[in-house]
Amino acid sequence: MTEKATLGVRAGQVRSQFQEHSEALYLTSSYVFENAAQAAERFGGGEGMVYTRYTNPTVAMFQERLAALERGESCVGTASGMAAILATAMVHLRAGDHVVCSNAVFGATIQLFSTLLGRFGIETTYVSPTRAEEWERAVRRNTRLFFLETPSNPLTEISDLKELSQVAKRAGALLVVDNVFCTPIQQRPLELGADIVVHSATKYLDGQGRVMGGAVVGSRALVGDPITVFLRTAGPALSPFNAWVLLKGLETLDLRVRAQSAAALELARWLEAHPKVARVYYPGLASHPQHELAKRQQQGSGAIVSFDLKGGPQGATPAAWRVIDATRLVSITGNLGDVKTTITHPASTTHGRISPEARAAAGIGEGLLRLSVGLEAVSDLQADLERGLS
Repeated sequence: MTEKATLGVRAGQVRSQFQEHSEALYLTSSYVFENAAQAAERFGGGEGMVYTRYTNPTVAMFQERLAALERGESCVGTASGMAAILATAMVHLRAGDHVVCSNAVFGATIQLFSTLLGRFGIETTYVSPTRAEEWERAVRRNTRLFFLETPSNPLTEISDLKELSQVAKRAGALLVVDNVFCTPIQQRPLELGADIVVHSATKYLDGQGRVMGGAVVGSRALVGDPITVFLRTAGPALSPFNAWVLLKGLETLDLRVRAQSAAALELARWLEAHPKVARVYYPGLASHPQHELAKRQQQGSGAIVSFDLKGGPQGATPAAWRVIDATRLVSITGNLGDVKTTITHPASTTHGRISPEARAAAGIGEGLLRLSVGLEAVSDLQADLERGLS
């Protein structure tokens, strides 16, 4: 199996003695051993299930399927996307280490690096996601990890992964890429030089806003062995039920991502021509600064469309909120990747906990709105947004 659509449906499935066609849901916390010797062997690291905090058949199927889609050697599921980032940091960083991070990442990611890891003596420098020279200048002798999202949240800036992988290698640092926006359907960072890929499976991998989940993908040496040990010790594990739901989500991932991206491009073109919109941020538009890079690096432009309203800073926040409040179809929620289109005001929600200076540096103004385009008819989405825009 090599095609993404096939891998999303078939990879990783293991049938029990009952030969079930749909993946089995193993709701069990522990496993029975044949004898004391087998129990000792498994607790000592032997093959087989031990305890669902770090071994479970349903979770294992999800892990194998996502690893196949990302073309990674191994995958470890976690309780959420933030748990995936935390697990990666806790395994590969120690007190006194230094991180170089894009300044255009999810607000909670900035909080994790700056506040939580900062308390343990790990320092983070934030740089532009699109200027490799800033990453090069930020490198120190103790730099151990590069972290970024591409496309970025919420301005869809595209980082050149091949170029940054070379900078990371020269620095002796790991390149970790959050692939939540593109998913492996439209981008495979490991093939572009990344060492580790993280996912918030809560988003597109589920695709219907049902469960929380996360994942870390990479080599067995960087991911499979050490992060499994971290789960065994610290416990931010993916539940079997959530893993089963995510398996069902992966079955339709290829279809959903392609359809949502096509709708997003149509909506982005409509917004770009709208008299009340100052600027649209979408990699599929020729006006996007990294449009050509996106065409080389990605197999599609994703389903996130952000746009600035006209009117300047004085009246920007009321105008943005009026657009949101006027909608009747679009869901007002911070989640993304759902088949239902969602809208949010990043400056007061997803990025509200970071400082105004950090938001300004990341280009997140008070008039910015972010859409996660779903599977509704584009004409209905246009009519819904027009209520507030007009």
